[in-house]
Amino acid sequence: MTLAGKTAVVVGGGTGMGRAIARALAAAGAQVVIGGRRDEVLRDAAAGTAIQWHIVDVAERSQVDSFFAWAEKTLGHIDIMINAAGINIKDRSMQAMRPEQWDRLIGINATGAYNCLHAVLPGMKARRSGTIINVSSIAGKRAIALGGIAYSASKFAMTAMSTCVANEVAEDGIRITNLYPGEVNTPLLEERPVPVSAEHRQRILQPEDVSGLVLAIVSLPANVHVPEVIVKPLCQQWF
Repeated sequence: MTLAGKTAVVVGGGTGMGRAIARALAAAGAQVVIGGRRDEVLRDAAAGTAIQWHIVDVAERSQVDSFFAWAEKTLGHIDIMINAAGINIKDRSMQAMRPEQWDRLIGINATGAYNCLHAVLPGMKARRSGTIINVSSIAGKRAIALGGIAYSASKFAMTAMSTCVANEVAEDGIRITNLYPGEVNTPLLEERPVPVSAEHRQRILQPEDVSGLVLAIVSLPANVHVPEVIVKPLCQQWF
C-alpha cells in the first residue's frame, strides 16, 4: 500500500491506537500531523518520523477550530482524518460515577468527535473528497459493563452521529467509517477498575493490529465505502 501524495490528520495521535495509526500512515507515504493534549507525548509519537504535531483539547471547540486551521495550512489540504481521541474512567457504574465525570467524558468522547467533524468537513466538501474514520468501541455497538455507563453512552453517540453524517456527506464524495475495536492493549487499560495482567494484554489486540486495518480502509478506491467495522481479539466474546 502507498499513500504517497496523501495528507492525514490523526486526533489523539500521541498514544495507543492513534499513535500506531499515525506512524502507519506516515510509513505508507502520507504527510501526517497529529494532535493531542500533551506536548511531550506528541513529540515522542513523532520521533524518528516526519510527523508534525500540535496541542489540542477536542472538548474545546475553539482549540479544535484552530488546530484544523493549522493542519490545513501545514498540509495544504486534508485527505484523511482519524479521530482516535477518547478517555474512560474507573468509576463505571451509576452509583460510583460523579456528574462531573460524566460531563468530562461526554465532552471529550462525544462532543469532541462532533467538534472534529464540524471543523474538517467544510474543506473536504469544497474538494469533494475525503475519508474519515472515527475510532469508537464495541461499547458503541453493545452497552456493556466492561466499558461503563458514560463510555458506552459516549460511543453510542459517536455511532449515531457518524452514521447520520456519513449518509449526509456521501454525495459530497466523503466517506466516514465507524471502527469498533474490542479490547486493545493501550494506556486506556490503566483506567480499568480491576488491573489488567500482562498475560491478558498480550492476548488482546495490539495497536498495530488496528492501524493495519485503518491503512487498508483508507487505501480503498474513492468509490468504495466501508460504513463500519468490528475488530476484536479472538479471546474476547462478542456480546
